[in-house]
Amino acid sequence: MTDKYDVLVIGSGPGGYVAAIRAAQHGLRTAVIERDRLGGICLNWGCIPTKALLHGADVAHTLANLRPFGFSTSGVEFDMAQLVEFSRGVSSRLSDGIGYLMKKNGVDVITGTARLTGKGVVGVRDSSDSASPLTEYRADHIILATGARPRSVPGVTPDGDRVWTYFDALVPQDLPKSLLVIGSGAIGVEFASLYHDLGSEVTLVELAPQIMPVEDAAVAGHVRRQFEKRGIEIHTGASVSELTVGADSVSVTVRSADGTLEQRVVERVLVAAGIQGNVEDLGLEDLGVEVDRGFVTTDQWCRTTAFGVYAIGDVAGGPCLAHKAGHEGVLCVDKLAGTPHVKPLDKDYVPGCTYSRPQVASLGLTEDQARATGRSLQIGQFDLQASGKALAIGEADGFVKTIFDADSGELLGAHMVGPDVTEQIQGFGIARSLEATGDDLAEVIFAHPTLSEAMHESVLAALGRPINM
Repeated sequence: MTDKYDVLVIGSGPGGYVAAIRAAQHGLRTAVIERDRLGGICLNWGCIPTKALLHGADVAHTLANLRPFGFSTSGVEFDMAQLVEFSRGVSSRLSDGIGYLMKKNGVDVITGTARLTGKGVVGVRDSSDSASPLTEYRADHIILATGARPRSVPGVTPDGDRVWTYFDALVPQDLPKSLLVIGSGAIGVEFASLYHDLGSEVTLVELAPQIMPVEDAAVAGHVRRQFEKRGIEIHTGASVSELTVGADSVSVTVRSADGTLEQRVVERVLVAAGIQGNVEDLGLEDLGVEVDRGFVTTDQWCRTTAFGVYAIGDVAGGPCLAHKAGHEGVLCVDKLAGTPHVKPLDKDYVPGCTYSRPQVASLGLTEDQARATGRSLQIGQFDLQASGKALAIGEADGFVKTIFDADSGELLGAHMVGPDVTEQIQGFGIARSLEATGDDLAEVIFAHPTLSEAMHESVLAALGRPINM
């Protein structure tokens, strides 16, 4: 044995590096093991570079809609390679920043591929050489933060050229003239919006009856109408039944809910049908770590079925979001360190954000889920067409919807669609955390004119006291 730690974290994504920092803050001797670049998928291949590309798409949208604001332009050129270079630069800078945070907090960084080799023992070897010597480390607590990867679709095999995963969609050699996206969760919807704004013809295929299946039906319906208005073709209750890759195109057969087959020919196909946990080759079975449907099983404190082994973030199951991973990293370490008054995570109230155009943000129960509880509800909705700020910036397509328990005033759900709603949803998160009721929120003074006033108006509408509608 070469070294002994209090905490070993496997994976340095938004859950892993946060857990490592928090452990070091508790005075625990800590190391993080990473086989690739610090920051994990989110920073290097997910959240951050995607948002950099989406900002480029927002710029394209702005340039295409200058006339209402008194501007006109011509001769604008677009360089896809330059936009990709910008996004990669952002990721590289942040990855270097995490390296600085590890050093600042006294966290050792071990490079290599990790595997649990015994109780409290992790073996690490060179990621590029599976035959390299194994170096073993001991730890009282081992935290799995290995993340997830794109889920495969039967009969659809990504090749990095004509058939993409989101990794490929982040670094295209050129802008495809046409793109078919399989799956309309946050990843699929974001890329559909992104590529359409940059100039691609986009088709979106979703197996569920509605796009964005986890969102409130009213929100999903609004996004669909906006996408179709922009020219994005959408098929719901549909699947890809056959796919044939050619030299410069892909032939796709789309099967609708009634069995009708439709043939499409596109330049590229993007598989965005969800993710699966990175649970393979970790030695979980030998230590009795339970895995269910591709994700590690944990309790409310992120403990697995093996003593001293924990799992956080995407590898521990949904919601598969960076901020959920970071929160789990903190509560997991605080609990194992003996911090008093640690609260378990309520997964129903982790905010979800989709950075498409329009943006979508939500937390809590959808209207259908809330009604299924049998509670008496108060539901309010405020349309951004009545928002002075939304009209002033030319972005008035959207709404805010709030759902309260009519008896207790408890905030059960909040659903937002429109400009910058991903920056506003935290207001409802704070309200939920502080157990604010609808009446409490009605007394809050919102600045005018702001987009966030729509949050206040939706609360007032739920209470039967609407002012500006």
